[in-house]
Amino acid sequence: MPDEFDLIAKYFAPLAGDEGLGLQDDAACLPARPGFDMIVSKDVLVEGTHFLKGTSATGLAQKALGVNISDLAAKGAVPSVYFVGLVLPADCSDEWIQAFAEGLALGQKRFGLSLAGGDTTTSNAAEAALVISITVVGYVPQGQMIQRAGASAGDDIYVTGTLGDAALGLLGLLGKLGDDPFLTDRYDLPRPRVSVGVALGAIASAAADVSDGLLADLGHICTVSGVGATVQQGLLPLSDAASAALKTDEALHSYIYSGGDDYEIIFTAPTGKHQEIRDLSTEVCVPITKIGTVEKTKGIRLVDTEGKIVHTNRVGYQHFRQDNTR
Repeated sequence: MPDEFDLIAKYFAPLAGDEGLGLQDDAACLPARPGFDMIVSKDVLVEGTHFLKGTSATGLAQKALGVNISDLAAKGAVPSVYFVGLVLPADCSDEWIQAFAEGLALGQKRFGLSLAGGDTTTSNAAEAALVISITVVGYVPQGQMIQRAGASAGDDIYVTGTLGDAALGLLGLLGKLGDDPFLTDRYDLPRPRVSVGVALGAIASAAADVSDGLLADLGHICTVSGVGATVQQGLLPLSDAASAALKTDEALHSYIYSGGDDYEIIFTAPTGKHQEIRDLSTEVCVPITKIGTVEKTKGIRLVDTEGKIVHTNRVGYQHFRQDNTR
């Protein structure tokens, strides 16, 4: 593996935009944008926790960008630049780094952003885990960031796309479920809903991306908004692949609302916005499904088609717990 500065010059400087100053300085220079708020999000991916050992470097780079851009999408922001931090095992090869840089290039092209800086280091610890840290910067018109706070009793609850695909895909990769290419692809390559998020700035009262699990992330919205919610299990949107998997094992149903890694947007909106949301769904070619209602009574209630409470011991992924299945 080359030394740090050769590594940066060879693999990452070609990805830098003007803000990164050719990655030849210790800082980036981000121009102010009059009339906009700068939105910043950071996520860390750790081998063995967020991705499996042996996952392709190209795919990992795209996933690392995607999970961060998903946070910006849920805020209604357009991504602009990003910073990358890498803790590499001492035996990391040039080929791996090159493939990782190629993945970043693909992600940049897909989402329209550029590298502005970062840091790389190695770990000499025995069997050290690979660590990828991404910070993404985006912009939203001033005062229009969609926060988790803002949901009100009576609002409708919506979610984009389909749920549970990534969690079921991970089970397939772990050999606990039949391997389905669609499901594993949904786990490996998030599809952050940037176009939806930008449009929701004028529609949504609150929003979050579904990273830890539908009920968990809806719970975050309700907690900071001081409200509760009822979710209709029968309305949760499923892909054909997920529906087929559920038919093989009744116990898999919990992964739909608690599995995590969906990177869809869950949001609340006043009931009068229903037609606008339908039109938006058609315009951006992304399914948007109403799944429940915000209520005054705190707590999240998942109910079946008969209105009975669906009891579950797990609503989503939580770091530092020992019983996670992500």
